[in-house]
Amino acid sequence: MTRGSGHFLAQRLTAVALIFLGLWFLISILLLDDLQFAAVSTWLGIPLNSILMVLTFVTLVYHSQLGVQIVIEDYVHGPTIAVLSLRLNVLAHVLLAAAGLYALATIGFGV
Repeated sequence: MTRGSGHFLAQRLTAVALIFLGLWFLISILLLDDLQFAAVSTWLGIPLNSILMVLTFVTLVYHSQLGVQIVIEDYVHGPTIAVLSLRLNVLAHVLLAAAGLYALATIGFGV
């Protein structure tokens, strides 16, 4: 598999996964009695919910990083700025993932 086809496949697989994970998230949130912090924290404290929420978030961030990468590759033409943009894209998404996972852990564990 070449790099391009691997990227294409990763985008499609994460998109399909996000359909199912997004439906799970939407249905789960709609079934909550209220959306107050205590209710969501309790909901996120359930192991299955926290695992699926982490999978949803990580898949969403990875899918976003892949999409932004394509936009940069298609529209940024200077070689130096293109490489810099691609590296900043990865860095920004890693930082976003770290912040999101920290937030989920903090809410889920009630810290």
